[in-house]
Amino acid sequence: MGELGSKHKRVLECVFENPVRSNVNWSDVERLLIALGCEIGEGRGSRVRLCLNGVRAVFHRPHPKKEIDKGALKSIRRFLIEAGINR
Repeated sequence: MGELGSKHKRVLECVFENPVRSNVNWSDVERLLIALGCEIGEGRGSRVRLCLNGVRAVFHRPHPKKEIDKGALKSIRRFLIEAGINR
C-alpha cells in the first residue's frame, strides 16, 4: 500500500465514522480501494468483485444514486478491517 492522498484519507475517515454516513459516493470509495491496492473486477450487472490482502468480497454499485447506502458502507468497513485496514 502506498501513501494515501488527503482525499483518500478523508474517504477512509468517512467509512469508519460513527454514526454511519449516508452521503459517501461509491466512486470515491472505489478510488480509495484502488489506492489501498485492492484488485477490482467486474461481475454481472452492477456487481463488483474486490480482493485486498487475500480477503475477497462482492458488492453492488449503487444505482441510480451515486451514494453508497449505510448498510453497504458498514460492509465496506468490515471488509477493510478483515483486510487489515483501519484508520
